[in-house]
Amino acid sequence: MDIAKHNRKAWDHEVEQENVWTVPVDHETIEKARKGIVSLVLTPTIVVPMDWYDGIKGKKILCLASGGGQQAPILAAAGGHVTLLDNSPNQLKQDELVAVREYLEIKTVLGDMRDLSVFEDESFDLIFHPVSNLFVDDIKPVWNHAYRVLKKGGRMLAGFCNPVLFIYDYTAWEKDQSLITKYSIPYSDLGQLPEERIKELIEKEEPLEFGHSLDDQIGGQIAAGFSIHGFYEDMFGNEFLDKHIKTFIATLAIK
Repeated sequence: MDIAKHNRKAWDHEVEQENVWTVPVDHETIEKARKGIVSLVLTPTIVVPMDWYDGIKGKKILCLASGGGQQAPILAAAGGHVTLLDNSPNQLKQDELVAVREYLEIKTVLGDMRDLSVFEDESFDLIFHPVSNLFVDDIKPVWNHAYRVLKKGGRMLAGFCNPVLFIYDYTAWEKDQSLITKYSIPYSDLGQLPEERIKELIEKEEPLEFGHSLDDQIGGQIAAGFSIHGFYEDMFGNEFLDKHIKTFIATLAIK
């Protein structure tokens, strides 16, 4: 099936349901960013260290699969020249809403994170790529395109899932908090869920997810040409596996 097409509709639906990652930032947050106080997350809870950016003001920044009215407006308010690419029109509208409200310049582009051919080589100084690549089946093109569009010395800040998050039967957890290993990595909703569950996800317009190996998440960045200069782990925030293991990872990669 056309995964990008389905997940586009699914995330448009998530905006309507006011998913936490679709709610635009408030005026106070933008005012703080204008004063240089930038508080952004690549993963659920930990604020990205300021030294990871190596400066924001005047930088050409690509917010990659980063719609929702949160990251792009803050980086624009902090002085960045921001372009935002996202697969969901409704997510892009959230950023456009904040841009109009706060008199910010943000260029929005509807597109798939796996194909950045709309951008020329070495177009950006910085890529901000929060947890989102679980919604595509192949992430190698994401890293390869990101490397191409970054200038030499440019930085990519990325957040993604630890694949251990995908090996458990989440239905069993929701039922009685049983941790039952059931699936393998690389994981695919389409390849490993029962047919009736896949049908339910499609009918309810819920996002399809994919659990990528660390070979592809970290090794894939290195294979694309990046060197890894920063790393930390994060958790959901009092949910699911938090008391057992941190299930999110953030990396700072430099071209």
